[in-house]
Amino acid sequence: MPKVRDMSIDDLEHFIEQKLLEVLGDPDAGLQLKEEFRRKLEERIKDPSKRISHHEVLNRFA
Repeated sequence: MPKVRDMSIDDLEHFIEQKLLEVLGDPDAGLQLKEEFRRKLEERIKDPSKRISHHEVLNRFA
């Protein structure tokens, strides 16, 4: 495991998120997706041109 001082901001954010999930658990665990949402999600995954990075989302909505 790298030291915190050697991590990038993205790596540190991911590490913190993973630790929070370990401690608090996933609040969505066990929930079912509606079929319509599942279809839309599968369509979006198939079209990589519509994907945007986590960083871009933060820039747009932060």
